[in-house]
Amino acid sequence: MRKSARYSTLAAAGLLAVSSLTACANDAASTTSTGSGKGTKVKIMVGGLDKVIYLPAMLTQRLGYFDAEGLNVELLTEPAGVQAETALVAGQVQGTVGFYDHTLDLQTKGKAVESVVQFSRAPGEVEIVSTKAAGDITSPKDFKGKKLGITSLGSSTDFLTKYLAVKNGVKVSEFSPVAVGAGATFISALQQGSIDGGMTTDPTVATILDKKAGKVLLDMRTPEGSQKALGGPYPSSSLYMQTNWVNGHKDTVQKLVNAFVKTLKWMSTHSAAEIAAKMPADYSQGDKALYTQSIESTLPMFTDDGVMPENGPETVEKVLKAFNPNIQKADVDLGKTFTTEFVEAAK
Repeated sequence: MRKSARYSTLAAAGLLAVSSLTACANDAASTTSTGSGKGTKVKIMVGGLDKVIYLPAMLTQRLGYFDAEGLNVELLTEPAGVQAETALVAGQVQGTVGFYDHTLDLQTKGKAVESVVQFSRAPGEVEIVSTKAAGDITSPKDFKGKKLGITSLGSSTDFLTKYLAVKNGVKVSEFSPVAVGAGATFISALQQGSIDGGMTTDPTVATILDKKAGKVLLDMRTPEGSQKALGGPYPSSSLYMQTNWVNGHKDTVQKLVNAFVKTLKWMSTHSAAEIAAKMPADYSQGDKALYTQSIESTLPMFTDDGVMPENGPETVEKVLKAFNPNIQKADVDLGKTFTTEFVEAAK
């Protein structure tokens, strides 16, 4: 019963153009990670496969849990969650591993999409300021007139940056969001001064701190950090799917959720080093210790059961309503943005 329901290499350090659907599909295909080739075929687009916030996607495959459920899951990757969302709406994939907040935004656009398993209870995001700008930006109140990096326009980093600004008295028109992706492009933009700061996740955060290229302004990798910055739990990483597809393929969705819940439970009983050892070698970019550290720093954001955190949807709605005219004018039915049906059965 429903209860309401890797580093990407880019040409320019300061810009990330939103690709056409065809370009998205081609780029994703080049970084595809496939399963055993047996079982029910499912394509899932991930908003950055090597990002620690989306780690459960690849880890589930590496642990063999998709295979155990009789699934042949093809994991594809896009550098930003909004592009992963686009692939889902276009029908190129059956599911997206991305931020839950997109389900609310899509509902206002007439698209019925719902989270079927919730990986997290905090954003996992960090607001970083460049070492050079650290003296001028000591809180979001100082965002006025600044260039702030986000993965792409319309992304969750864009949403959260706007909220932090508005919450602290800075209008969205008073600062410049700059689409710089994540990983090497974000770091380059920060070092070259293309941005004064920005929002990103691990392992990019760990690399920036290791290079002493920036400092942490706000840390939302823990429930406590989410509470402080956003006023409550902020469910972010999730598997969301089109509601019609879910209703027509409940057996397949249940198997997917079973696999992900097993992974979340496994993560809760294993160390960051043990988790890192299961991931593809290239994810560590040649520094296993730093990669392990990035996982350690982000682990607190994850749930251990896939259940939507209490009051999480309400926090997300509050954040979006602070700056998003579409959400402000809409009567969002939060009960249709997620379902606990499958995680309850997975228990």
